[in-house]
Amino acid sequence: MHQFTGEYRIKIDSKGRMKLPKALLDQMHTDLVFTINRGFEKHLMLYPKDVWETKTKEINRLNIYNTKQRQAIRYFYCGATQLTVDASDRILVPKSLLDYAGVEKEIVLFAYQEQIEIWAEKVYEQVLGEEPEEFAEIADEIFGNLGGSTETEK
Repeated sequence: MHQFTGEYRIKIDSKGRMKLPKALLDQMHTDLVFTINRGFEKHLMLYPKDVWETKTKEINRLNIYNTKQRQAIRYFYCGATQLTVDASDRILVPKSLLDYAGVEKEIVLFAYQEQIEIWAEKVYEQVLGEEPEEFAEIADEIFGNLGGSTETEK
């Protein structure tokens, strides 16, 4: 089980290679084989091999005879590529995926739970760079009833 944490600002070279930060590599528990694919927004997702295998088992439960589920399957697998970390701790990201995410040179690796999001720095700043004004309300709605009683229960 992986539990990644951190935000890492790095550069991607002209060949599409990015060097994984040591702090992130230190959080790895298995071999350094990943699968990369499109994220739900205009970013990329990087999964360790074992996490990818779990995710594919989930997506493969969908019904290929249902149009929306079939579309979800296609979109999930679109661009999926297995990557191996080289001797210099780099991975080569396919150009088609870099183009999809609008990645040029500056990127942000946003690591949480079992995966790592890869964002073009400018897009990341637009989407996640500022805490929404209503974050306290969102947190209250999502987490408000966890781990304790509510006023109505008293």
